[in-house]
Amino acid sequence: MLNTWVVVPTCLPLVVRRCHACASERFRASGRFRVNAHHKLIDAWLLALCTACGETAKLTVLERMNVRSVRPELLDRLHDNDFGLTAELLQDPVVRRRNRIALDWDSAWRLDTGGSDHLDREVIDVSVRFAARIPVRPVRLIAEGCGLSRAETERLITEGKLVSAVRLSGTLSGGFTFTLKR
Repeated sequence: MLNTWVVVPTCLPLVVRRCHACASERFRASGRFRVNAHHKLIDAWLLALCTACGETAKLTVLERMNVRSVRPELLDRLHDNDFGLTAELLQDPVVRRRNRIALDWDSAWRLDTGGSDHLDREVIDVSVRFAARIPVRPVRLIAEGCGLSRAETERLITEGKLVSAVRLSGTLSGGFTFTLKR
């Protein structure tokens, strides 16, 4: 029987970017936007606050775009400070690249295993899904979901008792499956 585990975000990740005021490297997305129009051109920024000093940083969302080329729904969401849009934009690789930021997902996700009834079986087949593109080490997920230490999980991989079609070392942010034989 195939078990399904889901990696679920619990809050917005921190934005990794250097603060010009205090040299801290973590910002918290405020969920608020600043929109500024210059005749037919529009700029929009996502506001983020430094976790150390509270200084505001503006993350560029739209830059000198013709107002008519922006979807009306997007404009409405920007004006309404739509929190869901904040999460979408932080996940957008174009926005991250344009602003030269990275995301810190530590303590911003949880693993939903659907219960612990699978732990006593000899063979466990698991499909892991991601509700958002959260980069996590598969070894960490498997250890947490099966109640093992990371060292024990690594040992099971080495012994061939934990197998997957994907490489379990490194980081993944997309779904994968694995089989654990005890």
